[in-house]
Amino acid sequence: MQTATLFSLALYFIVMIAIGLWAWRRSTDTSEGYLLAGRNLHPAVAALSAGASDMSGWLLLGLPGALYAAGLVEAWIGIGLFVGALVNWIVVAPRLRNQTEKLGNALTIPEFLSNRFPDKAVALRVVSALIVVVFFAVYTAAGLVGGGKLFETSFAGMLPGLGMSDYMAGIWITALVVLAYTMVGGFLAVSLTDFVQGIIMVTALVVMPLVVMFGSGGSAGGSILEVPVEGFLSLTEGLTLLGFISAVTWGLGYFGQPHIIVRFMAVKSVKAVTAARNIGMTWMGVALIGSIGIGIAGRAYAERNGLTVDDPETIFIVLANLLFHPLVTGFLLAALLAAIMSTISSQLLVASSSLTEDFYKLFLRKDASERETVNVGRICVALVAFAAIFIASDPDSQVLGLVSNAWAGFGAAFGPLIILSLTWKRMTGAGAVAGLLTGAGVVIAWIALGWNSALPGMDGGLYEIVPGFIAAFLAIWLVSLVTSNNADTSVVGEGA
Repeated sequence: MQTATLFSLALYFIVMIAIGLWAWRRSTDTSEGYLLAGRNLHPAVAALSAGASDMSGWLLLGLPGALYAAGLVEAWIGIGLFVGALVNWIVVAPRLRNQTEKLGNALTIPEFLSNRFPDKAVALRVVSALIVVVFFAVYTAAGLVGGGKLFETSFAGMLPGLGMSDYMAGIWITALVVLAYTMVGGFLAVSLTDFVQGIIMVTALVVMPLVVMFGSGGSAGGSILEVPVEGFLSLTEGLTLLGFISAVTWGLGYFGQPHIIVRFMAVKSVKAVTAARNIGMTWMGVALIGSIGIGIAGRAYAERNGLTVDDPETIFIVLANLLFHPLVTGFLLAALLAAIMSTISSQLLVASSSLTEDFYKLFLRKDASERETVNVGRICVALVAFAAIFIASDPDSQVLGLVSNAWAGFGAAFGPLIILSLTWKRMTGAGAVAGLLTGAGVVIAWIALGWNSALPGMDGGLYEIVPGFIAAFLAIWLVSLVTSNNADTSVVGEGA
């Protein structure tokens, strides 16, 4: 049975690498082609690419696991994310698409910021690139942890002779396949594989909870209303004010995620953004409902059948192995890998673009040729991947925990900065630098002090994105007011 499942996964890997090779022949001759697919993405590809790269293994591991363990109250995270994503498409997407092209045809977020605030160009590129690389190493590690858990849970003992645990074997296999198509095909390969992976993901998210509840496996399950845990299906059971704020403010992170908003820069036109938004939000709504359904229905099935799930984040994998034919199980596990790999590839490419455009070309080789720049970008993809493998090597790592830390870091550092740089005429370069440093610094300090788990004198903690986002917003506002006489406001507000 495991052989048939492995066959399905191998076929999936082959398709992803084939897409990478096709993209290599189409769009890797120039930096703009390699990093942004020539700014010519179809709205549907941009929408599903943004969604797939956003949701990652968190959608099939972290969120179902949280719901499995704590109940429907964890759905507030998904609600906050949906609202945040919608506002991001409305406020940021059209403006960023217009202004990045107008301001020197910027290929990366750090480059856009340096063009927007030329008086602080070097500082902005260096600081923002450092934040991108550091937090993406952690974020990419979260995806690799998901790959490790998948192979450890589903294929124990099936990977002999590799000289490592099943967990580490899963990490290396996941990383190497992603590296294969990302290094070769660049942004077009990443976007096209994201599109295919997005379709696979949403199909699995719809099928899985329905089969658990009503299929042959679900005949021993049936209604999800019979979980013998008080308040399991309540949106408010055990919910505190701090808990509610921490959950819904996940949506604030959208404004500062480079691997998501870079898709806005690559849409073929500002007019196409509306179509991309409609497609993307529909996909996201269905995917989130399916993810919530897996957690709730999975818990009902486990309780009724006396099933013990040691790690709640593996409930999707456990159900896939129990309830489906091995070939279908392979498809479902491919959906999980699709979620993991779509995000990893996007993060690797964005981190690589920052290292290439904002370090290598800025300080080492200003006159680097297009071919040299693309090749250096490929090397940087590999370097960030190896750093992520090192971080992910701890088998006790939790996907949701790593994702939450990186999500907060990006959201606080870049969220207020992106919003205000696109909409506020009086914002200055000094304010931008202050916002970057303040947002990232507060998040790191909040985590280090443990205040995201428990505030001093209180049992509950506050998600680090909240203080980080507020502090960064205030820093930008106050510093910009003091230094606003030198602000360049010629393009602010265009593209809305």
